[in-house]
This record gives sequence, C-alpha cells and structure tokens, in this order.
Amino acid sequence: MYFLYNVLVHLVGFLLKVIAFFNPKMKLFVDGRKKVFEQIKQKIASSDQTIWFHAASLGEFEQGIPVMEKIKTKFPNHKMIVTFFSPSGFEVRKNNAIADVTIYLPLDTTQNAKQFLDVIHPEMVFFIKYEYWPNYLNELKKRQIKTYLISGILRENQVFFKWYGGFYRKCLTAFDFFFVQNESSKKLLQSLGYHNIKISGDTRFDRVVSILERDNSLDFIEAFKNNSTTIVIGSSWPKDEELLVNFINISSEKVKFIIAPHNIKPEQILELKKSISKKSILFSDYSDSVNKLQAKSIQEFDVFIINTIGILTKIYSYADIAYVGGGFGNPGVHNILEPATFGIPIVIGPNYAHFAEAIALVNMEGCISISNQNELNETFQTLLSNDDIRHEKGHICSTFVQMNKGATDVIINQILNETLK
Repeated sequence: MYFLYNVLVHLVGFLLKVIAFFNPKMKLFVDGRKKVFEQIKQKIASSDQTIWFHAASLGEFEQGIPVMEKIKTKFPNHKMIVTFFSPSGFEVRKNNAIADVTIYLPLDTTQNAKQFLDVIHPEMVFFIKYEYWPNYLNELKKRQIKTYLISGILRENQVFFKWYGGFYRKCLTAFDFFFVQNESSKKLLQSLGYHNIKISGDTRFDRVVSILERDNSLDFIEAFKNNSTTIVIGSSWPKDEELLVNFINISSEKVKFIIAPHNIKPEQILELKKSISKKSILFSDYSDSVNKLQAKSIQEFDVFIINTIGILTKIYSYADIAYVGGGFGNPGVHNILEPATFGIPIVIGPNYAHFAEAIALVNMEGCISISNQNELNETFQTLLSNDDIRHEKGHICSTFVQMNKGATDVIINQILNETLK
C-alpha cells in the first residue's frame, strides 16, 4: 500500500503540472512549490531552533493563530515556519506577521519529506484540525520529533475507521498528543487504541474572542451606516445572493446592506451590482474617488459592496444582523463565529451539518437556518421589526463564544508539561 501511495503522489504531481497550464489556481499551487527549499535556506540556518505549523488553508491558519501566538511567547528564540497546502490560504496570508517563513508544503513524497525536515529541522510540529500526510508523518516519527494535532476533528466516515484504512491508521502513531474538539473525536481515537488525547475544544473561539480586544473601527463603514439598521452579508455565493438581492430590492429604505462576497472577481461583482435596484456603490469605486479627492457622500447609498479582502471581520462589528454565506453549497456555511463574537443574530443557508458551532447555535436559536426565499424574507422581517428578538439572539451568540473559549490554554499547558518532563 505504501508503494502504491507513493506512485500515486508522483502521478498526481505530474498531472497537476499539466493542469496548471489551463487553470490559474493550479498554476499558483504548482509554481508556489518550485523554490520552496531555496526560500527556506535563505531564512533558516542550521543553527536555528524552529517550530513548524501546517494549515491546509485559510480557515485552519486562523484556527491555529492563538496557539502560534502563545507558542511564540513561550519559545521566543525559536523561528516559526508555517506551511499551507492550498493557494486560497497561502495567497491571502503569505505576508502574515507571526511566522518567520510562510511557504507551500511540498508534495508528500519520501524525498520531499526528508529534504523538508532536513532544512527546517523542527523541534515541535503542529498539524491544525486535519490533513495527514503519510510520508511527512512517517519521517517525523523516525526522527522522534514532537508532533501534535490541534483542534482535531475526527468522523466515522474517515479512512482511519474503514476496514481498508490500515495504511492511514499507521500514520496516526506519529502524533505524540491529540488535542480534539469534542467527545466523539476522542472516542473514535480510543477505538483505535489511542489514549494520548485531550478534549481541548476549538481554538477558533479564542481567535474570535481576541478580535474584541483590537480596534475594529472603519470610518467609511461608520459613515455609510449613519446610525441605520444594517445587515452585513459575509462570504456570500451566487446562490445566497439570488435570495438576498430579492429581499434587498423590496426592503425598507431605512435598512442598509453591506455585502462582502466570497468571490470578488470583477465580472461577478459587476453582475451583483447590476442586479440590485437600490443605490449601491463598490468599495473600489469609493476608495478611488477618495484618492482623487472627489469623495462621494457614502451615507447616500443603501448598499455597499466590499470587493476587497481583509476587512470583513471589522465590518461585522457594525452589523445589527449578519447573513453568512456558503450554506447553499458544499461543504456548507462559512465562519459564523466572527459575527457571533460581536453579539449579532446570524442567518445561514441549510447546509451546515459539518460545522459543530453552527449546529449548536441553530439549536440554541441564536442562529437561524433558512432554505428558501419566503423563509429568508420572514426571518429578516422579524429581526428588523422586533428589537427584543434581535438582541436576545445576539446575546445567545456572544455568550456561546465566551463559554467555549480556553482551548489554547489547555493545549499550551499540556505542551509545556511535556516539554518540562
């Protein structure tokens, strides 16, 4: 099986290079890995002490930040390496301030795993939530490098728990400790004979709680809102926007909308703007007018379309109601914890079964799942017309976040205990 896996990895690597000629995202995936070892050697010396964090994509990176920050304070003389598998994560956070080196993870071949660990020579390694690369894990085990899974989630349908999953089950022996989010993940690991497990919870709660401690003000959003009731639509997809635009076009003039689509390709943004009958403006048009000293009066508009990245979290702080997109697609809804931490009622689509926090908040009635236009219209109308209901649901959301913080401390305390042994 190990031989077949390695043949498959090499075959996939070749096919990806071919696909890269026709697919811009895959070109980033392939080109980004071409000079990884050179980039590391420029920043990591053989005498450096290092710690390695691996994130599949953007969500996992954000999930790992609280642990990264704490580790950096506890081990200030170590350099931190962060790797991404996906371009959607790397391209957004390649210039982050926390890591000394941020790179793509080379494909999981035996040669890459050995060379990569040779050049970064980590003392500790953290895999965030999931992604289990057999060659890397096998090499980490051989070298007896401390390896941890943090904010782990395991499910019965994963290959580890299938009759044919012996090859992947063996990978798990590389982990010195599993920090999992829930009891079901712990029980699944115990069914495989593991007991080096602790339920730490989800570090994303610590991440979003820390958001409240920073400056979330945006002057142009405050000016646009102008004390009006505001619905913020975050990470929306076209299926979300079909329903949302219908509501926007028939809504009261007293309500304002801020839309931050998941995809900000110019042609899609233009189509979205054209579909809205109310007075709307793009962030790019507003910022251009400001730069040309011809600033428009932003409060005159009803809809503000944010065709840039990096400011959605701050924008949520101005919301009275949040709609989080992705719930009409697969795998489902995007991050609902960011608006939740601000004490805002949240509306999502029907696909949220893979997200424990969404399930919990829907059950607690702080978050409302809708499946069609009528349900969306009724939900928004209720939240807009009844301040008590809106505030009650918002309070449920913020309380939920506060009650679930603390995962980072559980992880750090255990690691420090292990280190001091």
